Amino acid sequence: MAGHPLQRLASPSRQVSMLLHTAGIASFLASFRFLQNWETPISASFGGHYQFLTIIGLSLAFCTFTVGLAADITLSPSLFQAKNSLAVCSAPLEVLITVLFWGLCAIDKNLVFPPDSELDLLPNFGFHAAPGLFLTLDLLLLSPPWTIDAYAAVALSQTIAFLYWFWIEYCYRQNGWYPYPIFELLSTWQRAMLFAFSAFLMTGSTMSLKWLYGKVNGIERFQEEAIGNFASIRKRG
Repeated sequence: MAGHPLQRLASPSRQVSMLLHTAGIASFLASFRFLQNWETPISASFGGHYQFLTIIGLSLAFCTFTVGLAADITLSPSLFQAKNSLAVCSAPLEVLITVLFWGLCAIDKNLVFPPDSELDLLPNFGFHAAPGLFLTLDLLLLSPPWTIDAYAAVALSQTIAFLYWFWIEYCYRQNGWYPYPIFELLSTWQRAMLFAFSAFLMTGSTMSLKWLYGKVNGIERFQEEAIGNFASIRKRG
């Protein structure tokens, strides 16, 4: 199957594309296996580990790469299109998770790790860096250019941010505590501001990935479009 003319490498294919998707799935499954053997108060609570945005993002990344691998095996254009549609959501989300996690850890690890739940470097990398790296490589090398504009990115980011907020508030009502210690330190309106800011960052990650795609693949139009769209949102905001 011939790929999009602006893709750097052929995908779907049974060569590099299949190798990357297989490696990504293996990494994601290793992280899920770690979760199965990691007993904490969170794992026995309502919502379990899926109270963490990290695990929700990991699940979406796993679904994206599973569909991508299926497309590689079958050379199906429909599955390839489905993988790309999922990636528009999962790639910016994983970039957001990476930025928020490592940024907050640089300030104070106790903001993101519940007591006695700090991870070693290797599982930390598997949860909070590897998914973003795999999805970014898939976008830059094995995907057609994204057509999503800044306003659609804002709508998608806000929807994800506030759905997650509603989910953790529901879990809080069942458990009596939040999965991330930082939420305990904030009032309701401060949490709302945090989620709004996170939605803004996710929009920024979408436009940044779009800009990076243009940079890596030598397409100036996409770089200019990403910068112009993001600047217009900041002005209106």
